[in-house]
Amino acid sequence: MQFREITKADDSRMAEIVRYNLKNNGLAIPGTVYFDKELNELSRFYLAKPDKRRYFVVLDENGNVSGGLGFAEVNEIEGCAEMQKLYFDDHIKGRGISRELMTFVEGKAKELGYNKLYLETHSNLEAAVSLYKKMDYLEIPKPDFVVHGAMNMFFMKEI
Repeated sequence: MQFREITKADDSRMAEIVRYNLKNNGLAIPGTVYFDKELNELSRFYLAKPDKRRYFVVLDENGNVSGGLGFAEVNEIEGCAEMQKLYFDDHIKGRGISRELMTFVEGKAKELGYNKLYLETHSNLEAAVSLYKKMDYLEIPKPDFVVHGAMNMFFMKEI
């Protein structure tokens, strides 16, 4: 698997992957990223401030975009970025790529000067919750600044 930064050409494929996963986990509901207008143009958001936010896509053996993960600044917590939109196409799940990509993205966040990572998820996303715990993310109470109100689990990690 290869990781590279998102481009405009990846936007529709990543929106498709994210929505597919949310729908399959009962989360095609208001209060999730499923209905965010920005989901159709992820590259615009992440490439607008490359000194603060980045998004990386996963290329499968055939060079097809098959998932991704990004991070962006959390203005409410000093030195903190939020890990965002970790989603994969079914054909690459279960191969340890999530862990590899998270480690890669954590390193990129650290390079930009972040020392904490925050993330929010939903208990329906059992594989993701398990991964976060294995990667030393600690569950925290719901912060006041949460945008996606349907999310019900929140984690933090020092990097």
